[in-house]
Amino acid sequence: MIFMSTAFVPAATAPSQLELPIEGMTCASCVARVEKALLKVPGVLAASVNLATEKASVTAAGSVSFATLAAAIDEAGYAVRPVEAAAPVRAQTRRPQWWPVLAGTLLTLPLVLPMWLQLFGLDWTPTGWVQLALATPVQFWLGARFYRAGWKAVKAGTGNMDLLVALGTSAAYGLSVYLLWKHAGHGMSHLYFEASAAVITLVLLGKWLESRAKRQTADAIRALNALRPTVARVLVDSVEIPTPIEHVAVNDVVVVRPGERVPVDGEVIDGRSHVNESLITGESLPVAKAVGDKVTGGSINEEGLLQVRTAAIGTETTLARIIRMVESAQAAKAPIQRVVDRVSALFVPAVLAIALLTFVGWFLYSGDWEQGLISAVAVLVIACPCALGLATPTAIMAGTGVAARHGILIKDAEALEVAHSVTTVAFDKTGTLTEGIPSLTAIEAANGGNPDEVLQLAAALQKTNDHPLAHAVMEKTRNHRMTVPQAHEARALPGRGVAAIVGGRHLLLGSTRLMDEEGADPGGLRPVALRLEGEGRTISWLLARENQQSQVLGLLAFGDTIKPTSYAAVARLRELGIRTVMLTGDNQGSANAVAQKLGIDEVRAELLPGDKANIVQELRRQGHIVAMVGDGLNDAPSLAAADVGLSMSTGMDVAMEAASVTLMRGDPRLVADSVDVSRRTCSKIKQGLFWAFAYNVLGIPLAAFGLLSPVIAGAAMAFSSVSVVTNALMLRRWRGTASGANGAGATHGTWQ
Repeated sequence: MIFMSTAFVPAATAPSQLELPIEGMTCASCVARVEKALLKVPGVLAASVNLATEKASVTAAGSVSFATLAAAIDEAGYAVRPVEAAAPVRAQTRRPQWWPVLAGTLLTLPLVLPMWLQLFGLDWTPTGWVQLALATPVQFWLGARFYRAGWKAVKAGTGNMDLLVALGTSAAYGLSVYLLWKHAGHGMSHLYFEASAAVITLVLLGKWLESRAKRQTADAIRALNALRPTVARVLVDSVEIPTPIEHVAVNDVVVVRPGERVPVDGEVIDGRSHVNESLITGESLPVAKAVGDKVTGGSINEEGLLQVRTAAIGTETTLARIIRMVESAQAAKAPIQRVVDRVSALFVPAVLAIALLTFVGWFLYSGDWEQGLISAVAVLVIACPCALGLATPTAIMAGTGVAARHGILIKDAEALEVAHSVTTVAFDKTGTLTEGIPSLTAIEAANGGNPDEVLQLAAALQKTNDHPLAHAVMEKTRNHRMTVPQAHEARALPGRGVAAIVGGRHLLLGSTRLMDEEGADPGGLRPVALRLEGEGRTISWLLARENQQSQVLGLLAFGDTIKPTSYAAVARLRELGIRTVMLTGDNQGSANAVAQKLGIDEVRAELLPGDKANIVQELRRQGHIVAMVGDGLNDAPSLAAADVGLSMSTGMDVAMEAASVTLMRGDPRLVADSVDVSRRTCSKIKQGLFWAFAYNVLGIPLAAFGLLSPVIAGAAMAFSSVSVVTNALMLRRWRGTASGANGAGATHGTWQ
């Protein structure tokens, strides 16, 4: 990621968000120190450092420059990688990353192997001077990185993993040199060169394995970035001109040949094909596309030639927004990690104190200062806060990455952490549980009137409306080749309907709530409406207002089909022990019919947008952890009011912005998948933190009492981080219920 320019911005501008790639962080205490240094900079409003991504996210006033932040990080003992180094080119790498591990292994094996051979009665121990010759380059050449980073920590008045390793191995190496010098002419005593060399080699091995594993957690971002085409075929005067993607403009017509990636977001204006959107939406089968259909940049055109009119480019494309959301979620800090960071900040000083007490205790108890020093070395080596710092961010990265591959975009780490404890899911109905494409199924006129006139007047009111019910009315008039009267002064009545002047009459079209508010009497249409509502139909009333009195002219009944996947979605939530609620502006009868078919636990109908938000807040006050699922403009308040808001990307952009989770397909089973992946991610976080603490809780006392050699301690410390990261990577095998062909497949979240 390229961070912000170093140029100064006027102080009056809004706070800016900067991403700084950090060099030199090795453990959780480093994270705390970098954050502390950044927060001390005047103008910095917030700072969050992620050990797994090795990046700092900084929110700062416009007057804060990049150079100022870089200087603060440098003073803390770390460095900001330049832009060019943030994404190194493989060809520029002089040596493979594993070379220090190989060099350390070749130098350390002659020191360690004789220890194992002694178990078989073989004594091939090198002389003390040979051991010194082998251990010295490991200690001061391969181990120089620990001295440099440890010294920076000391200058900053704190400690980190490097300081522990440097102190521990230096003590073992120094003791060996002392014993070698002391007993040079009196036979060779036992030396500890193998301990210092093996610890450094094992730590280097652990860091290399850890870095490889951390790179795998970023696979989701790399896969999404790989979808970005670099060239588009722009149609100019019937000639295809290969054009760099950054030079394509909105409304340009782009030609997409079979097998190519769609380079832009746009609308098909010519051609017919199937498009594979699996890496963007998680949809397993190619989707049919024809004239008028939307296509997304990064998807693959399967077989037909398409001409696409560009609608979005650059940072405004769906793919760019997806990448931003995933990066934001992976960089964010989960609430549980803040607690871990506070513990880690005190960890190194506590370990240094325990090591000192170990040395003093052995000396006072037995007078054996040599054993005391070796035990203190083991304490220093095994106690490493690396695993503590990696447990949460690696699980978050793996969880958000696998969720994105299956069509679930999680905006921030907090949403991922909260979603696992959801107890109630509130659904919008239209477009969420139903197809959201209603059809006009019945028209009834009051007092023996003409149904065609009712349809014409309703069409006049709905002509400029974008509501799904309005589309159904206009579709009916087109099918009947009707002339639609002109409406004037049309206005929306939020949550109720529409109003306008048609032919000099003040007309209203809307819900039963609107009719009741107007005080109109439906007369003989009431039993008709009740029957239609009982069949699951949505009713709209056509009213005429005259002299402050309203009368019913007729009603229109709409039918909407329940999504086939809604049944499995509600059933899966019930299996997860989650209660379901439907919140809809539709009439009670229609809502009850849909809820009964699906098995929804509670129904609230005839609601205004503010009513939905109030009910969500009411549920939260009752102690429920509420997830709200919706897709429309009127769902935005309730999405924002919920503990976790989940928006269908098939809906409005404002709903997606208000939600903390975006579902890239209109498949309600993704709701259960979101909860499932959250639960599994939080489980991995807890497992990682448990093992990270367990290593230290068990290892430090064993080391202090002399029951753990420095070599074993070094191995345990090195592999604690590796095991935590590897355990988090198992999340990549997760597969949701909505991952099968055409949405069919497993009925539970599974491991591939």
